[in-house]
Amino acid sequence: MLQTIIGLDHVVILVRDLEHAAQAWRALGFTLSPRGTHSANMGTGNYTIMFGDDYLELLGVLEPTPANAAMRDYLRGREGIERAAFTTLDAQAGADALRARGIAATGPMDFGRPVDLPGGGSTQASFRTFNWPDDAHPGGLRLFACQHLTREAVWIPQLQQHRNGVQRILRIEILARDPRAAADQMAALTDQQAVQDPQGGWRVESGGRRAHFLFLDRATLAARYPGVDLSLLVDDCAASLVLQVPDAAQAAQTLGTLAAERQAQRVVVAPSKACGLILALEQV
Repeated sequence: MLQTIIGLDHVVILVRDLEHAAQAWRALGFTLSPRGTHSANMGTGNYTIMFGDDYLELLGVLEPTPANAAMRDYLRGREGIERAAFTTLDAQAGADALRARGIAATGPMDFGRPVDLPGGGSTQASFRTFNWPDDAHPGGLRLFACQHLTREAVWIPQLQQHRNGVQRILRIEILARDPRAAADQMAALTDQQAVQDPQGGWRVESGGRRAHFLFLDRATLAARYPGVDLSLLVDDCAASLVLQVPDAAQAAQTLGTLAAERQAQRVVVAPSKACGLILALEQV
C-alpha cells in the first residue's frame, strides 16, 4: 500500500432523501451524528455513523450545484455505495505518490463543515483529501483519501455506541462482471495484490487491519445471500457492506422484521431497506 495510506477510512452511501435515509438507518439500530451541512458550493449534507477506526457516511444533495452534478447523475440510476475513502496521514504526499506512478490524482483539497455536538455546542471538522481519477473506478467504486485534521470533531465517543452492536467495517463486497479484472485494477491503484478468496471471488486489502474489498460475480453474490432480492443491484457496483458485531443474535433482535435473513453468525438486511445495498451484520 502507498506509505501514506493506513486502510479504509469510510464508505459513502449516496441517498435521494437524506432525512428518510437517516430515519431508516436509525431503525436498523445505528446512532447517527447530527446532520452536517457542507458549503453552498457543494450543496450537500450528511449524517455519519461512527465506529472505532472507520465509519459510514449517508450523503445527500440538498441543493443542485455544478459540484454535485456527478452525484445527481448517480442517483438518477440508484442509491447505494458510490465511493470509498482511505485514511491518509499526508494528503499532499499521497497525491504526489500517485502522480509519480502515472496515476492522475487530483488534490489535495481542503474543506470543512460545522459539527453540532451531541451534548450541545458546535465545533468545526476539517479535512484534506485527494482523489483517484474519475475513470479509475474498479467495479464501479470511486476512490479518494481523507486526512482528518480535526479527528476529535468526527470520532465523538457518544456516537460510537449502536443498539445493534456494530463495531467496525469488515469488508465491501463488489459485484463485477469480471471480478478478477476489477480486483487487479483496485490492486494496481492502491499498490496491493489481488488474491483469490477461498469462498469465491478476489480479495484486495485496504491496509493494516482495516476492511478489505471482495470482488464477486452475480452468481457468487447470490449464493452468499440466498433469498435476498438482488434486482436493485446493477453490474459493477459496490453491492454489500459487511459490518462486525460481537453478537449476531442481539443484532437480529434489534433489527426485528427488517432482517431478510438470519443465521447463527449473521443477519442480513435487503437493499430495499438499506438504501440500495445489502447490509450484513456478521459475528466475529
